[in-house]
Amino acid sequence: MIFENALVLGPEGLSAQSLAVLDGVICDETDARSFDLSGYWIMPGLIDVHGDGFERHLAPRRGALRDLGQGLMSADAELAANGITTATLAQFYSWEGGMRGPEFARRFLEALKTADLLTDTRVQLRFETHLLADYSAFEELVAEFDVPYVVFNDHIPHDALAKGKRPPRHTGQALKSGRSPEAHLTLLQELHGRSEQVPEALKALAARLTARGVRLGSHDDDTPDVRAGFQAMGIAISEFPESLETAEAANANGAEVILGAPNVVRGGSHSGKVSAAEVIAAGHCHALASDYHYPALKQAVFRLVDDGVLTLEKAWSLVSSGPAKLLGLTDRGTLEEGQRADLVILNPETRRIEATLVNGQFSHLTGGVAARFLG
Repeated sequence: MIFENALVLGPEGLSAQSLAVLDGVICDETDARSFDLSGYWIMPGLIDVHGDGFERHLAPRRGALRDLGQGLMSADAELAANGITTATLAQFYSWEGGMRGPEFARRFLEALKTADLLTDTRVQLRFETHLLADYSAFEELVAEFDVPYVVFNDHIPHDALAKGKRPPRHTGQALKSGRSPEAHLTLLQELHGRSEQVPEALKALAARLTARGVRLGSHDDDTPDVRAGFQAMGIAISEFPESLETAEAANANGAEVILGAPNVVRGGSHSGKVSAAEVIAAGHCHALASDYHYPALKQAVFRLVDDGVLTLEKAWSLVSSGPAKLLGLTDRGTLEEGQRADLVILNPETRRIEATLVNGQFSHLTGGVAARFLG
């Protein structure tokens, strides 16, 4: 295919040029059918480094969906409609149980392994650091499914437990986990009581995973000291740092910082943490993640542009070339010759993505672009 008369996004912004695709790769020219895309923009495909919006497709109601493969196909369609050509599905391995428990993590990985998806779909396992008894089983799971990316979480409500109190929303979380409130509280107290053992155990686990070539990150770093501790373990990705100072410290120490696109779209954190736009304006962000809402990636780009925080090319790099570099994917993220033909065709008037191509194949096609291709 040859796309003619569109504006194509490059490092210096939008420019009028033709773009050819041959055998799934962007090339200089090819003898093929051409399509007039005047009035449209062609942009690099969006690369999502962390998203758990797929959960609602796997369980629209608790326990109601048994065929995870069909749920993943539904998530695939949503990814494509939002211009996401490479997706990283962030699956929990947590004491929280249910869809976030170890058993479901295995079911999810088994389903993903055999799913027929159009989006280039990868996995990130989010491991709760205080599950000391699960370290060996977790490592075996990572090895069995060749998991490329692990992020460490600590969602235990330590403050409440240290004061001998029941954590907020405890009963609801217990029911989601399939435990009684009393059993759930006992588990949390036991995990909290092992806190002093975690740093050394985690350091050793991180070293073993690094030796396997697994990419490692930390989640919700709340202080520069916490981030420095992870950095000392070789954990060089900081997801959603909670303050400007933490993001600044992470960046200064060579870590790559991921922020949530929904935070940008909302104009601030829903939980009272640092504004992502503030961190981006300070130059401490390498990639945006969809987090819990896939449409937020594209929305965040235009919010940053409309608010004058970044130019279009700089903002789009946070959802394309920046994430590609962070994930070690050298074959995508830009529209240069020789790169994979992962791209989106966008209507600049409506800002709707009307076509998504993954490796040169359509995963999404609608609206005026569909009419031009099918006419």
